[in-house]
Amino acid sequence: MNRHDYLSITEVAARSGFAASALRYYEEQGLISADRTPGGRRRYERAVLRRLAFIRAASNVGLTLEEIRGELARLPSARTPTKADWQRISRHWRGRLDEQLAALQKLRDGLDSCIGCGCLSLQRCGISNPGDVAARSGPGAAYLSPLLRRDPHA
Repeated sequence: MNRHDYLSITEVAARSGFAASALRYYEEQGLISADRTPGGRRRYERAVLRRLAFIRAASNVGLTLEEIRGELARLPSARTPTKADWQRISRHWRGRLDEQLAALQKLRDGLDSCIGCGCLSLQRCGISNPGDVAARSGPGAAYLSPLLRRDPHA
């Protein structure tokens, strides 16, 4: 490849919408890779933009970095993903999205009475959480679906 086939970190950040710090982090996490110039500067193959678009889409549907790493491992590294590649990955996403939809519908349907926070501030909480037993489950909305209360930065 000639030098025109590579992009600098500044160019990748501008094209992908990710901050340079995010690109360095994703590289550190093994989600993307960069070569180095003799002066130590990062240079990325243009195909990294496709991987970054994938990372953005996957995180937007709620996949964790670990899940994204697993999905990226299924993608070919030396060629453009084919329709069959994307169909295989979308099957994995479908189950995850169905779980999220069900959890969101349950949250929506129960929103008038309680969001599962264990706060004891609503009448129903005294019934669902007498004596604040939810505190034993740890911080956060103990009765909320685990899918909806996981750390978005994990």
